[in-house]
Amino acid sequence: MTEPDRLVLALDTATPAVVVGVVAVTAEGPVTLAEQVVHDHRRHAEMLTTLMKQVLAESGCRGEQLTDVVVGCGPGPFTGLRVGMATAAAYADALAIPAYGVCSLDAIADAAAREGARGEVLVVTDARRREVYWARYRDGVRLIGPEVTAPDEVQVGAATVVAGTPGFIDRYGAALSAATVPTASALVSVAELGAPPAALTPLYLRRPDAVELKDQRRKSLLG
Repeated sequence: MTEPDRLVLALDTATPAVVVGVVAVTAEGPVTLAEQVVHDHRRHAEMLTTLMKQVLAESGCRGEQLTDVVVGCGPGPFTGLRVGMATAAAYADALAIPAYGVCSLDAIADAAAREGARGEVLVVTDARRREVYWARYRDGVRLIGPEVTAPDEVQVGAATVVAGTPGFIDRYGAALSAATVPTASALVSVAELGAPPAALTPLYLRRPDAVELKDQRRKSLLG
């Protein structure tokens, strides 16, 4: 591997999995030096920092060698996104390096392309409440989405490949991609590294489950 131009910590907590990796960006593209993927949506908060320490140790990199942080901004559940994005922002701030937010579905589409998907690709992930998050792509360009709808309301269009959460992607009559989560290299690939970083903005797409007490009282009075 040639000398990397950047060393990036990439993480995503928008799906039922926690994804953390260290990626070297070279003239040939992103190269994953270490990656951990753990499927447990109930333990995002307690696992994230531990996984970050593991990938840094496995990659042989020190925190002060990192040049950027990339984080998936969803769409995803409120709590999961908050954990990942707050951690990314705090870590970047502590190291005085930029933090870049990306659409997690974009990264899954990029991972699917790396797995050989061609033509239109549909990405679908679990949004809970019997709904899904989805977006459709052609040649890496997002055509529509991200949206949150019932599974039967997804606009499949001309998609010939579907990627995303297992158990949610097998109803659309398209070939199934092996890409189920945003990989570390895909997160880095879709980030605009080197550009001025924008503020990290979560893609919730709907209101969080938590309701402020005053709102609860108002709802009870309205019946």
